[in-house]
Amino acid sequence: MGDQINVTNELLDYVRQVSLRDDEILSDLRAETAALPAGQAMQVMPEEAQLLALLVRLIKADRVLEIGTFTGYSTLCMARALPPEGRLVTCDISAKWPAIAGPYWERAGMADRIEVRVGDASETLAEILAEQGPDSFDFVFIDADKAHYQQYYEDAVTLVKPGGLIAIDNTLFLGRVIDPTAQDPDTTAIRELNAALHDDDRVEMCLLVMADGITLVHKKPGLRCDSRL
Repeated sequence: MGDQINVTNELLDYVRQVSLRDDEILSDLRAETAALPAGQAMQVMPEEAQLLALLVRLIKADRVLEIGTFTGYSTLCMARALPPEGRLVTCDISAKWPAIAGPYWERAGMADRIEVRVGDASETLAEILAEQGPDSFDFVFIDADKAHYQQYYEDAVTLVKPGGLIAIDNTLFLGRVIDPTAQDPDTTAIRELNAALHDDDRVEMCLLVMADGITLVHKKPGLRCDSRL
């Protein structure tokens, strides 16, 4: 029963025809990103970004934190799902990627909902925690350097409010998580996080076999923000 569907390119095209609700702005941003070196591999799949936006709407989030901006496709999708007074804080190590995103955010009328933080993510998250305190976000999306995923996850558990949601990208990591010869720091970090998530009784979780693996994590209501694994 484990391999009921083989997701061929033809089937993926069909899914996008009947499910993806795209527009010219998003399509243009995807096209510019795909033309960058490694851009096609690094950008979030459009159906994943649409799922993130749906989740933001479903939980009625008005405060979203994104760890890893790249060219801002998922940023834009989630910002559009916020209410007019909602705000999204997105973090990236380099200013050049959000600079590509900026004109598209402006075209979509979403730039005033988005705050960009540039710098080392660990330092940025510490600054955000000091400024805004724990339990200050409704939704957190993690899609940054994999070697530090467990630290980002711990920061996210502190920063998201009880009952809030965390989405973690690349948790199957191109299938490398089940390859015993793959012992690089990124793959090892993903494996360790997946194992820790399975045993983390602070949260409810589910790993979706979609895109490169998306893990959804629900912080249990009433959980103390200073809890740790």
